[in-house]
Amino acid sequence: MLALKRIVTVAVMVYLLLALLFILVPAVRTSVMGMGSGLSALEQERHFYYTLFVIGAVILALHLVTENLDSVILRRSVAQYENRINELKAKLYDQQQRGPAPAVAHTGRTIDGRTLDAPAALDAPATLTQSQAAGTVSTTEHRTSDHLPQPIFPQSDPSLTNTPPAERPPL
Repeated sequence: MLALKRIVTVAVMVYLLLALLFILVPAVRTSVMGMGSGLSALEQERHFYYTLFVIGAVILALHLVTENLDSVILRRSVAQYENRINELKAKLYDQQQRGPAPAVAHTGRTIDGRTLDAPAALDAPATLTQSQAAGTVSTTEHRTSDHLPQPIFPQSDPSLTNTPPAERPPL
């Protein structure tokens, strides 16, 4: 079906280009009209446009039929896939109803992976970081009890110039 649809679409495009060529370029139109029988110029032009109209109507009808057939086939396949999905959902639901419920431990986690379910973890002292263990102290890094870094916000960073002068360390 896809091949037929592509062929018809190409035929429509070629027809449109030829029709525009015949309509917009009078020299091409008169040379094509003169290839027919020995009729008068007015009769040749009338016969040419009538033939152009009939060919256009046939190609347009063929294009309409192929587009509608393709649409029907696509809708039918989508409906089949939706029915298959519903069947699989029903099977999964039935399996979940028959089997034991899995025990899921819900823990509150933040985006960076820290757990929120232990309130004592917030009050616990921070552990040593790698830089502190090496003897260098980082003023912008704090670690919580679950060993994840927690940044210092600019309001509480003493190395910034927007802090009061009493809290700012000497340079």
